[in-house]
Amino acid sequence: MARLPVSTALLASLEARLRTLLPADLYAAAWVDPTPATLQKVFEHLRTLQSILYDYMPRQVSETLPQPGEVRREWQEGTLMFTDLAGFTPLMEANAAAGKGGARSLLRVLNDYFGTMIEIIGKSGGNLLEFTGDAMLVQFTPNSRLNETAQAVRAGLRMQRAMARFKDIETPTGKQTLGMRVGIHSGRFFTADIGTPFRMEHVLLGGAVQRTKHAEGSGQVGRVNLTDEALERVSDLFRFEEGKPGFKLIIDDLANELGEYDFTPGGRRLARALLMDRSVSGLLAEIEGVVNVVEPLASYLPRAVLNLLVENAAKRQIPPDFTSPTVVFVNLIGLPESVDRVRPEEENGLANSFSRVFGLVNAATEARGGVLKKVTCHLSGSDIMIIFGVPNAHTNDAYRAAECALTIRDIITTLHPPTVDGAPVSVYCQIGIAKGGVFAAEIGEPRGRREFNVLGDAVNTAARLMGKSQRNQILMTPAVFEEVGSLLRTEPVGEISLKGKSAPIMLYALNGFPTE
Repeated sequence: MARLPVSTALLASLEARLRTLLPADLYAAAWVDPTPATLQKVFEHLRTLQSILYDYMPRQVSETLPQPGEVRREWQEGTLMFTDLAGFTPLMEANAAAGKGGARSLLRVLNDYFGTMIEIIGKSGGNLLEFTGDAMLVQFTPNSRLNETAQAVRAGLRMQRAMARFKDIETPTGKQTLGMRVGIHSGRFFTADIGTPFRMEHVLLGGAVQRTKHAEGSGQVGRVNLTDEALERVSDLFRFEEGKPGFKLIIDDLANELGEYDFTPGGRRLARALLMDRSVSGLLAEIEGVVNVVEPLASYLPRAVLNLLVENAAKRQIPPDFTSPTVVFVNLIGLPESVDRVRPEEENGLANSFSRVFGLVNAATEARGGVLKKVTCHLSGSDIMIIFGVPNAHTNDAYRAAECALTIRDIITTLHPPTVDGAPVSVYCQIGIAKGGVFAAEIGEPRGRREFNVLGDAVNTAARLMGKSQRNQILMTPAVFEEVGSLLRTEPVGEISLKGKSAPIMLYALNGFPTE
């Protein structure tokens, strides 16, 4: 049996780790021609990918690299901010008719918006934890020099002032305007890194996160809305007026007192690996060092999104597009809320249970060609957003989504619940499925904090169906029913009015597989 060349033998020890991190052409070139010139290209690609992944991660993940599959958890104190964008749907519809040119125009507006807001957040001392559609979740951490709740309020006021530039946006069908709601709450919340070595997720749990979401939803476009708990920390620093019960609206009468920033912004960059030894063995050693950093970061992305980033790393941009996927929204109820009642000795069991659910749900999604995009806070429970048809489309994505929803319901209803406050937790779900037009793009700062995101009517409709569903019920739109109604057990629920729809729509319940 012929022996492998020395360079190929050395590369073989890294080959399995490089399969998902290299573009197909570079992977093949490295294997068939592992010369110093080729290996240097591998090193440069991995270093670029490292930088991109770092920009995709919240600071807690990127600054303290996890061990994939290891469940980490901790309680944190601080102030949270939720923002939500108003006016995106008509802006998207106005650009959709223009095809790829409209997609590029829409992306320019969105990245201008997010870039502006992210810069203000950074200058105000905030940490962008996640994008949730066109919304953002931001954390302000207590420090000895500044009141972090005041930092959050000033950031919110600066952001609202900056929205003036997003009035009268030119589109192919006329002018459109974007607005924003900002909600702020201060308190104690639970953070955890959960999942498997294949796919990890950073989540925030607890009533404090939900109170922040309530503050945003109960606020007004153009205003900064605080919970009573947040206001207690800044009541002598700002004027306010009554909002909805339990909330106060800040009055922006600070004139020049607001200033440009509270925090001297610094770079958000990992130290770039330097290439010191250009021999084959030296290059492979440097490649292994970068892989040791990239692998943990890569585990926080859906596999399909990671593939997009890998293949487009040289361009440093994923092309935007209008498309029509099937979207599944799952609300996991019981585990997230129980965090506030958990005893110290029960925390590990709760975090592991959440990790188990996430790992199994992601496996059910990936096995059917879908993308588990995000786990985020809902007004009750935690939302899990799943997409079929972006970035990889199949002829039967609606069926794949429906089959996945049924499997997820089984995972959740058969879960062995953890013990919290001495008793088993009651865990259940609500699920909505919709199909329709969305905008898919890499959204945020083009060379900074950003994520691959999917926004649009199908996303909003699936989320609203989820909210309308009963305990362990799966609701779907007529477009989904048309594709799966003859293949799975379904039943009509009736016409229901949904926010954003001009007329009630007929909904259908997905009950099970034909053999059940």
